[in-house]
Amino acid sequence: MHRPLPRAFYARGAVTVARDLLGRVLVCDAGGARVAGRIVEVEAYRGSGDPASHAFRGRTPRNAVMFGEPGHAYVYFTYGMHHCLNLVCESAGRPAAVLVRALEPLEGIDVMRVRRGLHDVRRLARGPGCVARALGLTREHDGADLRGGPVFVSDAPPGERGGAVARGPRIGIRRGLEHAWRFWFAADPFVSATREGGQPVRGGRVPR
Repeated sequence: MHRPLPRAFYARGAVTVARDLLGRVLVCDAGGARVAGRIVEVEAYRGSGDPASHAFRGRTPRNAVMFGEPGHAYVYFTYGMHHCLNLVCESAGRPAAVLVRALEPLEGIDVMRVRRGLHDVRRLARGPGCVARALGLTREHDGADLRGGPVFVSDAPPGERGGAVARGPRIGIRRGLEHAWRFWFAADPFVSATREGGQPVRGGRVPR
């Protein structure tokens, strides 16, 4: 039985939350079908001090959810074709979020295949645009409360992946490259295609 994490989990620094999300199960009931996947890659984004963040230049109608309470979904549309799922962190007025970059599909895989139009399970949720499409998320889900659905992270302990956690610069940005705020399971087949490099995280594996 999946139960959502409490708001207190998200009311912490975005970098800490990002690291702690690895190995946890993301559940989504959008579109009338339950799908779920284990989080294997994430990126943290801060506010006014992070030039790569959508919140860097202040509040807009697009990014307003980032400025609210932690524990909500920030779903944005980019490149005229992709939706991306972020989990809002820290505290109201201090915009920060974690971008979910990749999942290992666990439940509702056939539904994901239809939504993505492909069969290879390794590619169903590899990359942030693929994650949102596999889950059935759109801008309609922007602001959804992560405590109750239709999208939430299970409070079950994170699963062990059998390998080290790596960290490195975020992908697809031009500024803020000095921050090693991307975390992923090293050598994991479900991580997005650009996964080379990075440094091991001290402490190694995600605990059970």
